[in-house]
Amino acid sequence: MKLLQIDSSITGGDSISRSLTAAIVAKLVAADPAATVTKRDLAAAPLPHLELAAYPGGESEAALASTAVLEEFLDADIVVIGAPMYNFTFPSQLKAWLDRVIVAGRTFRHGPNGVEGLIPGKRVIIAVSRGNFYGPGAVGDGLEHLQTLLAGVFGFIGVTPDFIVAEGVRAGPDHLAAALATANQAITRLAA
Repeated sequence: MKLLQIDSSITGGDSISRSLTAAIVAKLVAADPAATVTKRDLAAAPLPHLELAAYPGGESEAALASTAVLEEFLDADIVVIGAPMYNFTFPSQLKAWLDRVIVAGRTFRHGPNGVEGLIPGKRVIIAVSRGNFYGPGAVGDGLEHLQTLLAGVFGFIGVTPDFIVAEGVRAGPDHLAAALATANQAITRLAA
């Protein structure tokens, strides 16, 4: 099994989403000790914002680097993504990565019946951390554009991601402890 771990938080060791991706990967590796793990830290080694010359499939150095990102994604059996909420959505570092993964002809295509996702067998697990409360029924649920957008983006290419959510992590120590407990329980229930 090939695992790809994507981290996008800029907060380093204080990152909740990074602690969750590490726990998810540890669980998956414990279930399959022969698994290989490739890590991509989008904060430590950010991808530039996408330009036409860097679009995957081209021949420029930037395009070849983008194609390598796409191939790394396609080659993985399971992709684990850390997605902290910054200003109601995910970090721009993660958007730059997604721009290299959502590629016409490779991960989706346009057909007579609309868009068709080309990688329906891919497993994606997304660790979401939110400082406040944005889930269904919460006061801020209308401002939640991270989980909703990622579900739509991956659905576009044929993937239904699993979400592990830690919500209210900046609302006080009790809320942080409860959010981590809930997220870690969800991780233990993940199928290997």
